[in-house]
Amino acid sequence: MLVTDPALKKKELIDTVTERSGIKKKDAKPVIEAMLEVLGETLSEGREMNLQPLGKIKINRTKEVQGGNVLIVKVRQSSRVPGSGRAPDVDAAG
Repeated sequence: MLVTDPALKKKELIDTVTERSGIKKKDAKPVIEAMLEVLGETLSEGREMNLQPLGKIKINRTKEVQGGNVLIVKVRQSSRVPGSGRAPDVDAAG
């Protein structure tokens, strides 16, 4: 699968979550930022995550580079992702 859409950025994520949930942006933003921090820490610890419907995330390899680390991850999603209307073809490597 070739990905051609632009990357999802934090602002778009916050806007989409507030739109879908009906929660005010000022209430949702600190929760979303805390969640992203926890996810980032979990990845940096090398832990797997099982967060449906996002999927099961497993780190295959890490590489230290100047200014940080590169994580090669595998994301396995169930055959149908709610709201997408299509079956994903996701084995992400960055």
